[in-house]
Amino acid sequence: MSGPVLDVAERAAMSRALALAALAVGATSPNPVVGAVVLDREGVIVGEGYHHRAGAPHAEVEALAQAGPRARGGTMVVTLEPCRHTGRTGPCTQALLAAGVTRLVYAVPDPSPDAGGGAAELAAAGVDVVCGVLGPEAERVNEAWLTAVRTGRPHVTLKMATTLDGRAAAADGTSRWITGLEARTDAHRYRARVDAILVGSGTVLADDPSLTVRHEVPSARPPLRVVVGTRPLRAGLRVLDDEAPSLVLRTRDPGEVLAELWGRGVRSVLLEGGPTLAGAFVGAGLVDRVVAYVAPVLLGQGPAALGPAGVCTIADAVRLQVDEVVPIGTDVRISGRVVRPEGG
Repeated sequence: MSGPVLDVAERAAMSRALALAALAVGATSPNPVVGAVVLDREGVIVGEGYHHRAGAPHAEVEALAQAGPRARGGTMVVTLEPCRHTGRTGPCTQALLAAGVTRLVYAVPDPSPDAGGGAAELAAAGVDVVCGVLGPEAERVNEAWLTAVRTGRPHVTLKMATTLDGRAAAADGTSRWITGLEARTDAHRYRARVDAILVGSGTVLADDPSLTVRHEVPSARPPLRVVVGTRPLRAGLRVLDDEAPSLVLRTRDPGEVLAELWGRGVRSVLLEGGPTLAGAFVGAGLVDRVVAYVAPVLLGQGPAALGPAGVCTIADAVRLQVDEVVPIGTDVRISGRVVRPEGG
């Protein structure tokens, strides 16, 4: 098979591997989501798989099992560099060598110190290695895990529901519902993808949210509900019921909150408010992504969707690299990655 044809087959296989990886978003923590496809010598797909959950076979192993002897002399296409360490499962590098794979195409290097370096190990064993195919797309599907490993803290997504003029509620405090049913259902899909949902004690006392995954959205396991703040919580609040695990942290420091959650195995957080807590996290530089549901509604007054975040001049504004603008029912979902200052 010629070079250009091989490139086309490998890119198509990587697209398929990314689609497979996305099937497990929210189910694999503290592990990454990974998809893998095996091509035979002619570039035909003979096996595929993905990592379903922590402790389950890795994507490469599942794909190799499906391919069987047809993997010999073929190519492994995988969204993340194969691991080289033994954890709950054995090293994927050894599985590839045992199967007789002669070429590895992967999208993103594994940044973890214990598992990374698998590509170099395979190259030293004579495997032809190519890195970076659909790298940006693979970064996006595994964004939470990659950020957590690189920073040593949970990835934080700030979720906001706001009017067109930036209000989180009306002047009398009413806020149900700013957005429509479709947007609220979509927001529950974000809840299903994370390890923890984070809110301030003021929001809990004012709104009594349940912070569970509802609207018939499938969830691998209920996220941890985390309430942050020093205000005492009254008995009977829904966030303290038995529908999902809960944690109350008597602190207002965003860094302390994330350190505590990291120690509990949390790798991804959905920050749902309120405005004061959201502003504190933004001001501390601890928000990685913003998902805003914007309703075509004008209030003119009422509390802002984001509280003080330490921004006093336009030059200090927190800017996003927007990668998604999607109509959701009568509303619009805008999603973007927070752009860090150079060296930040």
